[in-house]
Amino acid sequence: MHLIIVFRSVDIHTHSSLFVFSCYIQHRLRLNFNFPLKIILFCFRYPLNMSFFDGIPVAPPIEVFHKNALYLNETAPVKVNLTIGAYRTEEGQPWVLPVVHETEVEIANDTTLNHEYLPVLGHEGFRKAATELVLGENSPAIKEGRSFGVQCLSGTGALRAGAEFLASVCNMKTAYVSNPTWGNHKLVFKKAGFTAVNDYTFWDYDNKRVHIEKLLADLEAAPEKSVIILHGCAHNPTGMDPTQDQWKSICEVIKRKNLFTFFDIAYQGFASGNPDADAWAIRYFVDQGMEMVVSQSFAKNFGLYNERVGNLTVVVNNPAVIAGFQSQMSLVIRANWSNPPAHGARIVHKVLTTPARREQWNQAIQSMSSRIKEMRAALLNKLTELQTPGTWGHITQQIGMFSYTGLTAAQVDHLIAEHKVFLLSDGRINICGLNTKNVDYVAKAIDETVRAVKSNI
Repeated sequence: MHLIIVFRSVDIHTHSSLFVFSCYIQHRLRLNFNFPLKIILFCFRYPLNMSFFDGIPVAPPIEVFHKNALYLNETAPVKVNLTIGAYRTEEGQPWVLPVVHETEVEIANDTTLNHEYLPVLGHEGFRKAATELVLGENSPAIKEGRSFGVQCLSGTGALRAGAEFLASVCNMKTAYVSNPTWGNHKLVFKKAGFTAVNDYTFWDYDNKRVHIEKLLADLEAAPEKSVIILHGCAHNPTGMDPTQDQWKSICEVIKRKNLFTFFDIAYQGFASGNPDADAWAIRYFVDQGMEMVVSQSFAKNFGLYNERVGNLTVVVNNPAVIAGFQSQMSLVIRANWSNPPAHGARIVHKVLTTPARREQWNQAIQSMSSRIKEMRAALLNKLTELQTPGTWGHITQQIGMFSYTGLTAAQVDHLIAEHKVFLLSDGRINICGLNTKNVDYVAKAIDETVRAVKSNI
C-alpha cells in the first residue's frame, strides 16, 4: 500500500524536516496496523514572492497623459502645455462655466434631491435634452418617435456601450476609423468585441486637407454592415472637417453600401460656437433616413471633464424595435457601470431646459470658440511674420480645439527638449494652451525647430 503526501516546500531545511517526518509516520503506521507501507513524498518548490500576476508586461504610457505629466514635472521657468484636450483661459487656467457654477449651487441647495440610483438607462430629462441638442427639436426622428438617448460615462462610455451593443447583440464585428483618429477609438472598439478595426483615409498629409477621394474609395471597399466611425465636428486630431458637399458624398456611399453609421461628437457648440452648425452632418444623415448611433460628450462644451457626462443617441427607422433595443442595452449597461452618476446629468439637463441658462451657456461656448479662433490667427500671423519655412494656412482653416500642425516626431522631440513646448508626437497641439503671453514664444520655438530639424512641411 502507498500513502502519497504532497508538500509545498520553500527551502532545503524543509526538505530535511519532511524526510524525518515521513520516517516517523511510516514507523507508527506499521506498529498500529501491522502491514507494509511506503510513503511517497512530492515536494514542490516555489519562491516566496510568487504572484498570480507575474509576467504581466508594462504597457506603454497613454501619450496624452504622459506628456501632460512631463509638463507638470518640468522645472524650467518657461514652458508651454499644448498636450491634453481641455480648455484654458487667457491666464492658462481651467474654466468653470459661470452657468455651470450657478446651476451646481442651485442643485446643492435643493433639499428635495437625494442620492438614490438613477434608472439603468439614465436621467430621463437629461437623455431627452441631449438627444434634442444633437438631432434638433424638430428632427423627424424625434417627431416620429424613432430616437432616444442612453446616459453614459461621457463620450468614451457612449462609444463603449454603443460598440459593445453592436458587437454582442447585432453581431457587427468590423469597424472603420479615420486615419488619423482619436487615440482611444481603436482600443475601445477592440475591447468591446470588434475583431477587425480598420482605417479609412481621412487626411492628405501633403496638402493638409481632407482627402475626400481616398476616403470615399475606402468606404466603397468596406464590406457590408461595417461600422463607420465619423467625427461629427472638429475632427480629432486634424481639426479639419469635410465640407457639406463632401458630407453628402460620404452619406451617399454609406447608404448605398449598407454600412452602419456611428457618429462621435465631442465638441458640439464648442467647435464653432453654434450647436446647430456643429450638428449639421448628423442631422443631414438623419434626413436621409439613416439609422445610427451618436456618441455625445459634455466634457468640453460644459467644462464637465471629470463628471463623465455623456449620451448615446440612437436613431432607428422603425419605432417597433426600440423596446428590444433598450432591453438589450440595459444589459450592456448593467454589466458595465450598472447605472450612471446623477450630478453632471442634472447640471446639463437644467441648463439645456431653462431658457435663461441656455442663453448663458450659448454665450459661454461662443466665448470659448472665439478665443480659440483668435489664438489660431495669432499663431499663423506670427509664423508668417517670421517667414517660417513651410505652409501654415491650415492652422486657421481647421476648427475646434486642436491643430494638426504637420510637425514631425523629431521636431516634436526638439520642441520639448530645447524649448519646453509640450505637444503630442504626431504634431497635434491644443490651441487652448496658447494665450497672448505665450503665442509669440511658441511661434519662435516652432520657427527655430523647423529650421533646425528639416522635414517636408
